[in-house]
Amino acid sequence: MSEAGGGEPPEGLELTPAEWGMWQAFRNGSTHDLRTRNPVHDDPNSQYHWGQDRSVRARVVALLLLDGPTAQPGRVSALKLKGAHITGTLDLSGGTVKPYVELHGCRFQHEVLLPECSFTTLRMIGCAIPRLEAARLTTEGDLHLPRCSVRAGIRLTDAHIGTDLLLNQITVHQDRKGRAIAGDGMTVAQDLQAEMMESHGEISLRGAQVGVSLSLRGSRLSNPYGRRALNAPQLTVERTLYMTAAGLYHSPLAAGSTPPYGVTSTPTRGTRVQRFECEGGIRLDDGRFGDAVDFSQARFVMDGDQELSLRRIQTPELRFLGERPQHGRVVLSGAKVINLVDKSASWPEAGGLTMAGFSYETLIPRGPFPLSRRLDWVAAATPEYAPEPYEQLAAALRASGEDADARAVLLAKQRRRRETLPLAGKLWGYLQDWTVAYGYKPGRAALWMVVLWALGAVLFSRNPPAELKAGESPHWNPALYALDLLLPVIDLGQDTHWRPEGRFQWAAAVMIILGWILATTVAAGASRLLRRS
Repeated sequence: MSEAGGGEPPEGLELTPAEWGMWQAFRNGSTHDLRTRNPVHDDPNSQYHWGQDRSVRARVVALLLLDGPTAQPGRVSALKLKGAHITGTLDLSGGTVKPYVELHGCRFQHEVLLPECSFTTLRMIGCAIPRLEAARLTTEGDLHLPRCSVRAGIRLTDAHIGTDLLLNQITVHQDRKGRAIAGDGMTVAQDLQAEMMESHGEISLRGAQVGVSLSLRGSRLSNPYGRRALNAPQLTVERTLYMTAAGLYHSPLAAGSTPPYGVTSTPTRGTRVQRFECEGGIRLDDGRFGDAVDFSQARFVMDGDQELSLRRIQTPELRFLGERPQHGRVVLSGAKVINLVDKSASWPEAGGLTMAGFSYETLIPRGPFPLSRRLDWVAAATPEYAPEPYEQLAAALRASGEDADARAVLLAKQRRRRETLPLAGKLWGYLQDWTVAYGYKPGRAALWMVVLWALGAVLFSRNPPAELKAGESPHWNPALYALDLLLPVIDLGQDTHWRPEGRFQWAAAVMIILGWILATTVAAGASRLLRRS
């Protein structure tokens, strides 16, 4: 241990009064407060000059954290600074920092370098930081950056946060590569809270893992000229991803305190809210979410080539309850959810929705969502005919006991398919639709059989056919004869003993053909009904 390991600074290190006060506060674990108590002058983002009386050198801060003096008897050493201007570059790369660190309202002259550094807990609250470089950072406890402003991005690639990562109310701008936050491969053991955050540039969370919930309530993500504002494929969240509104509370405790008091929950009715807004695309492809993905009151502003991409995500519940995107696309291809909680007004119009292979088990609409609008929803997702969305909707309705609606959906599928057929197929389709509704209304087929039976009975009662063999025919019964013609397979002992001629022979042939078609339709419909029960 250096000379600093005792109680005095090393020889040759001339400390300023501000640094000497920080040195002594570190030894007894107290807070070294350099604020002026003027809120405007104490704002680290203001243009006011912070003089020597408020400045401490980054090399002195690094000495305290990496090889600091022993604590006063009965005390625990800790670095607690308020309103300090940290000059030079704070470089702790690869170091192990054991003391507790909490910096409030501090201003950094240059970037903060923490790659491959190890902390117990690190809290920087309301600080102005040019850039935070912390790839492969490890903390045993929390990493707090609430209300900070970062001018050139944060890098947390492959970082391991032992408990919570708090980014509430942070403002972060992009680096030279266009990224506001680079967190690819990051692991957060508990919550990642970035509520009411303002980001300018891409947030990249490729393959990140969050042990509890990820909350972006009330945040505003902006990357209008890039492809995505949030790029998080293969993101894993053990509980819920929140992209919802945040309640705006006016409690003095909430307004002036650090987390967790500044953390909001989903607002109750009547509370002033700030909605989640995203200007640019979002990519959550192949994500795994243990409880839900919640888009309640979210607003997405996208260009025509940008997407809210949820390809192949898996979650028990998707809450699509935001504002309808006016441009761009919502892509749900291959996604698997159990409960789909949605509103009719939240889904984009035709051409703005893709959901080939999207599977769900239960529909839970919020507000009116009639079947006609649900069919429009499927049509919006299939500019070119595809059977899967119709079949998936029918399966969900059937599982909820809505058999009539399920049949209506399958009928709509056949009508949509008909438009892709050649002329002959279309004509046959229209005939099938008009007569028996493609078999999805078996009652209509039965009614047609009754009508044909009555017409046949009247026709043959007035024009009885001749006997095939005199004296061997049963008693003539036109009603039974017409029914025998209409019913395939079943032999009532009439049609094989009489020989219609001329146009009546043609009439008998037409009744036989129509009988086969209608009887098959009735049987298929009855079979479907029996399977439902």
